[in-house]
Order: sequence, then C-alpha cells, then structure tokens
Amino acid sequence: MLFNSFGFLVFFPIVTLVYFLIPQRIKYLWLLLASYYFYMCWNPKYAVLIFISTAVTFLSGILISRFKTARAKKWAVFGSFAINLGILFLFKYFYFAVDNINAIRTFLNLGEYTPKFDIILPVGISFYTFQALSYTVDVYRGEVKPEKNFLKYALFVSFFPQLVAGPIERSKNLLSQVNEEHHFDYLRVRRGLFMMLWGFFLKLVIADRAAILVNTVYDNISAFTGVQISVATVCFAVQIYCDFASYSIIAIGAAEVMGFRLMENFKRPYFATSISDFWRRWHISLSSWFRDYLYIPLGGNRKGTLRKYLNLMIVFLTSGLWHGASWHFVIWGAIHGIYQIIGSATKNLRDSFRKTLGIGDQNPVYVFFSRALNFVLVTFAWIFFRSANLPEAMEAIRRIFTEFGGIMSVGDFGIDIPNFVVLLLSVLVLFAVSLWTEKDGKALEKTENMNFVARWTVYLLLIFAVLIFGVYGSGYEASQFIYFQF
Repeated sequence: MLFNSFGFLVFFPIVTLVYFLIPQRIKYLWLLLASYYFYMCWNPKYAVLIFISTAVTFLSGILISRFKTARAKKWAVFGSFAINLGILFLFKYFYFAVDNINAIRTFLNLGEYTPKFDIILPVGISFYTFQALSYTVDVYRGEVKPEKNFLKYALFVSFFPQLVAGPIERSKNLLSQVNEEHHFDYLRVRRGLFMMLWGFFLKLVIADRAAILVNTVYDNISAFTGVQISVATVCFAVQIYCDFASYSIIAIGAAEVMGFRLMENFKRPYFATSISDFWRRWHISLSSWFRDYLYIPLGGNRKGTLRKYLNLMIVFLTSGLWHGASWHFVIWGAIHGIYQIIGSATKNLRDSFRKTLGIGDQNPVYVFFSRALNFVLVTFAWIFFRSANLPEAMEAIRRIFTEFGGIMSVGDFGIDIPNFVVLLLSVLVLFAVSLWTEKDGKALEKTENMNFVARWTVYLLLIFAVLIFGVYGSGYEASQFIYFQF
C-alpha cells in the first residue's frame, strides 16, 4: 500500500480512529495487525520474512540477557546477524552474486550458471532488517533492556508508517514508546496532518513531475546531448530528495498523529557546505546507523589516519551496496567515500588558506560557493545512482563532457511548458521553505502559531496544489517511491 494511493487515504483514518477509541491495553495489538496488513498489501507471503527477522532478533535479545559469558553473548549476536543478513543476501544480492560469478566463469570458458528459481525483492527488506539488527546490538551493549513481550517488539519492527522506507528507528526511541499512553491531542494531530500534507506536496507535485523529465532522458541516454543529460541529472537531484524526504515526512507525520515520535531523516541536505555535512543531513537514520554499528566498531578515527580512511571507504562501499545490488551503486558509494577522504585530508590546508585570506567560515560568499560546489559534487555522483547500469553511467558522463549539442526546448524532455512552469514554481516554494527553516529551524512551529486565517490559507493552498497539480502516475495509478526498491 502506497502513501499516495486511495487505499491509504481510507486505511489511515480508519486505523487512527479505531486506535483512539479502543482501550490502551490493546492499542499495540491493533497497530500490529494494521502494520502487517499494510505490508501484506504488496505480497502477503513475504510477511513471513519480516516475522522471521522479528523472531530471530527477539530471541537474540532474550539469549543475550540470559547468557553469562561474553563469548556466549557474542555468539547470540553473530547468530542474529548471520540469519538476518543471510535472508537479505538471498533476496537482494543472490542474482548480483550469480552475475559476477558468471562473468568469471565466462572469462574462464566454464559456461554460465542459470538459477532454477525466481526471487522477487521484498519491499523494504533492507530497512526493517537494519532496524531489527540494531536492537540486537543495543541489547548486547546494554543500551536497552530486552523486550519480554514478543508482540510489542513485533510492532517495533513492523510499525507501518516507517516500515518500508524509514526512518530506520532505534529501539531506544521507538520501542519505548509502545508502552506509552497515547490519547487524542488536537494540536498534535493538526501538526502531524500538516506534515503529511507537505510530504504529499513534495511527492506528487515536485518529485513525480520531475520524474517525467528525468525518465525521458535516462531511459534513452544515447538520444540526448550532454547539456540535456546535465539538466536531467539536476532534476534527478531534486526528484530523489523530494521523493525520499516526502516518504519520511509523511511517515513522521502519520506517527505524530497517533502520538509516536520518529527521528528526523532529512535536514535540508543541499544546503550542506561539505560532503560530511551532507551525510549529516541526508538519510540521517541510515548514515547514523552505519556510524554507530559499522564505522565506530571498525575503529572509527581512533586507530590512525590511514585506518580512518579505510573505515570510511568500507562504510561507503557498504552503503552503496545497501542501496542496490549492482556495481553502479557500489561506485556511487565509492565516490562519496573518496569525497570524504579528500575533504578530511585537505581540511587543515583549506582552513589555513581561508584564514590567510581573512575569510570566516560564516562568510556569505564562502558559504554560497561551498554549497554550490557541494551540490555539483553530489549531483555528479547521482549519475551513477540513477543510471540503469555502469556502462550507461559512463556513457552519460562521456556525453556531458563531449556532446554539448545545440539549442534545447522544453519539449525535448517529454514535458509541456505548463507542467515545466509548475515544476519550477514548486521548486522555488521548496527552496524558500528550506531557506526559512535553515535560518532557525522553526518553520513548522511558526506556521502552527499563525492566526487562524493565515494558517488555513497555507493549508488550503497546499491541498489545492496537491489536488490540482499533483501527478498521479500513468493512468492515475499511484507512483511508487524510489526507495521502495531498496
């Protein structure tokens, strides 16, 4: 079930209404049933996988608390990771492994191996697997106590607002909220619904409209010039941000309506002044997951400069592979790892040069050019993310630097002028709101504190924008969120 589907517009009000009407002691059971129904709307049989992940990590928490020796506790952690990552490998990386093995076999003239079964990637498997595994580690570290109620723990793993595309929640935050009493609160519900409305605006008005232009170019790279590919790539930078951020915002808003507080997942990433700053703002729940459960355990920056750089590359290569079972995703991750290493290695030199020129780090011109350069670097890397494969990405880059082409028209991108104007105006609205929020981080609070007329003017403008200018997919079918494939 997609957030931007008619089914969700029926499902969510019913779930919320019943949630506030039933007794507190069974609220979690109702949400658990609703969450499994929500997930099973894609493919009912894959609910078995999320149940197995839930059962394994729940059991690992119990075993860790009962085992007396550190060695036994580590075996419990190992078992949890082995089973969960084994399932993830089978359903997400099996064909990737087969393709690479076949490449080697072909080189050695051994013939190709053909699997005798088909595997379909379950929606959201990477998200709920990482969320469940973080619980195992948190219990092992003593940061949370093992949950004794299996059904409450199952709700933590499957909580429907953030189940299939995040934020990737921690047990320290979300699991503890399952036991809290949540009552209807008008101001909280109003705030949550407003966040959901803003999320729908980002998805339906901006992301899905930008997708028309992006798909036209990237579905046939060889037919477009370097300038056209560059424009499409910039549009993809807008599309993927609005698409992914919209899901997180809708998820956070939906949870807020019911009284749950989810972590912020995006913090105006294109306002970042460095790549490290970008990753503190982009997909925060994943980047912090890798920091806490991979980078720091590897040694972080505690074992010397070379080891720090190696750890950074391991993290970003893993991040690329997490996003997709293909080499172009791995290269995308490697590029960001290289960015991070170069940024870290040259930081002292750059700071010294800046201070010599008497330029402060808050100088408006310095900040502007830092943001512009960072956006260019991030957008260049998006070429590998958006391309269907590595050869296509290399062809896109070749054309950008060699095939400049002539005069362009809007029609070249598969979009008409009215829709292009709507896209530009919508992006300007997003930029203005982001700039307003960047200054003090209180745009939401300020909107809530407006007088009745001003506040409802904002509400109605967003509602009309979504209803009138929203793009509802081919044949008015809901358009899938990009990160569902991960």
